[in-house]
Amino acid sequence: MSGELILLLGGARSGKSTAAERLAERLAEQRAQRGGRVLFIATAQALDAEMERRIAAHRARRPAGWDTLEEPIDLAGAAAPIIDRYDTVVIDCLTLWVSNLLQHEADANEDDAEDFILDAAGRLLELIDRSAATWIVVSNEVGLGVVPAWPLGRTYRDALGRVNQLCAARAGRVYLMVAGLALELKELSAPPFGSMTDG
Repeated sequence: MSGELILLLGGARSGKSTAAERLAERLAEQRAQRGGRVLFIATAQALDAEMERRIAAHRARRPAGWDTLEEPIDLAGAAAPIIDRYDTVVIDCLTLWVSNLLQHEADANEDDAEDFILDAAGRLLELIDRSAATWIVVSNEVGLGVVPAWPLGRTYRDALGRVNQLCAARAGRVYLMVAGLALELKELSAPPFGSMTDG
């Protein structure tokens, strides 16, 4: 048993979340005869009023029949006991999840934070491999801007980039979202270079 993984990458307001939700709705409709249940895993934390409004807006636009799991840290541990109930899983998003993990681990030991994050990503990918669901995972591409001025910002950029690489290597389909348009990256990948997950 090995779950299908679809990764949607892009910048802020590129259409990632909307595309993920539409894809999940389409899959649920196709699988309606055998259940078509959707689990939405939300990683955001309502730490201020602006984030509370964003979370409320996201909740309001989700179909009423979807279940929601709000988990900022332990995605694999929280989802594992219930994952067999669902045909489709949406994770929105790895961007905030990696930030949450970094803050969690930086409080204990900043030097080991990236290893901690990559271990957590490995556990998530193991869960995907054990499940029969289609996983639609949203993440930001944060490596295209300026180099962050602070060490923690650079650690975050590097850790998220590596998590994105791990997920992209495992995914059957990877889409880069730009201005609401999707570009399928695996179709354009240059096979002679093989895996380049160390960069």
